[in-house]
Amino acid sequence: MMRVIKFGGTSVGSPERMRMVAELSLKQPQPVVVVLSAVSGTTNALVEMAALATEGRHKKALLQMDLLQEKYLAFVPDLLQAEESRQQGHAVLKEHFGWLEQLLQKEDFGPVEEKEVLAQGELLSTKLFAAFCQEQGISARLLPALDFMRIDAWGEPEIETIEKLLKPLLEASFKGIYITQGYICRNQQGQIDNLRRGGSDYTASLIGAALRSDEVQIWTDISGMHNNDPRIVANTRPIASISFDEAAELAYFGAKILHPSSILPAQKYNIPVRLLNTMKPEDEGTLISATAEEAGIRAIAAKDGITAIKIRSGRMLMAYGFLRRVFEVFEQHRTPIDMITTSEVAVSLTIDDATHLPAITKALEQFGSVEVDEQQTIICMAGYNLINQPGRAAQALEALQHLPLRMISYGGSRHNLSLLVPSRFKTEALKSLHKQIFG
Repeated sequence: MMRVIKFGGTSVGSPERMRMVAELSLKQPQPVVVVLSAVSGTTNALVEMAALATEGRHKKALLQMDLLQEKYLAFVPDLLQAEESRQQGHAVLKEHFGWLEQLLQKEDFGPVEEKEVLAQGELLSTKLFAAFCQEQGISARLLPALDFMRIDAWGEPEIETIEKLLKPLLEASFKGIYITQGYICRNQQGQIDNLRRGGSDYTASLIGAALRSDEVQIWTDISGMHNNDPRIVANTRPIASISFDEAAELAYFGAKILHPSSILPAQKYNIPVRLLNTMKPEDEGTLISATAEEAGIRAIAAKDGITAIKIRSGRMLMAYGFLRRVFEVFEQHRTPIDMITTSEVAVSLTIDDATHLPAITKALEQFGSVEVDEQQTIICMAGYNLINQPGRAAQALEALQHLPLRMISYGGSRHNLSLLVPSRFKTEALKSLHKQIFG
């Protein structure tokens, strides 16, 4: 079985770190599939360029492109030492920045061109890494993600198609490193598309599932999943092992180390996922598997940018089909719901994507009065089978008795207790919960 290892933007963010990626890749059982993100800062720059081009500000977009190109012109001679390799590296830059220049000047720049612009980061990082491997005499081959990674009409990966297209690209006799791009794919029209931000984790998990890998490794700049946000709370600790169910809850509700969707393919085929630190490869990290080892709340995560919506309608709430009609509004606008609570006269729910909020609010007003609270945060506490462990909810509520709680969700998932608080109380909530739960 072939192992899949993914390195994020900070892990390939400098020539020195890219060299470290090669070293870590060679320590894996060969052959191995190496999934790379774009060099740190690149995707943000490409997003900005695409936004400017969409607004018709093409000259400004080209100026931003020039700034990014200067960064890469310094990157190549630091990464590649031999003159022939440097020429190869500069040829890669000429190819992709030349294509970027053409795209950003198009008067009819739209969503198709935007996706092509965003894809250039991963194409650059993988081709430069392949050039470095070639210079070092490392047996390595590019495995273009655009040749096998597919999504359906709804933007969801087609794992059967991915498996069918990927396997013929792998040679049974090859012993070395396959290098492929995270994040990018093709849609049903055959156009370049992507798995959305953070999608390189998803790519690695999908490839791991397609190949029935023995393990998927996600290498970042953090030593595994912590029991709270180390940027906000002192004395957090990494979790040595955690179940798929617990990790999925934490990833969805704010644990930045892992893309929320990346657990699902691995869980389906029972493929362990290991979270490791490129800067501290000796650290144990976190192993995510089907095994649940401990009772109680294992970790806390926070998800910002939440909007709470309350529909109050004493006349209609208890009528048959009322909730169905409410949910249909969100379905029509393809807006997922995170939390939901109901009472005799009202239903409250939360969304994390306010793109269609005005239209959603207008549609909901036909059912009753609508109240909207923005700048909310979901605090998620995850643990295996929490619903059957008495006292867990009381423990959390006691910790937050001095703070206003907008919503409470407990029982919808067996592994999750979620609370909604105004975002200005997020830091205090995380610290109070940590003290109460982890001492």
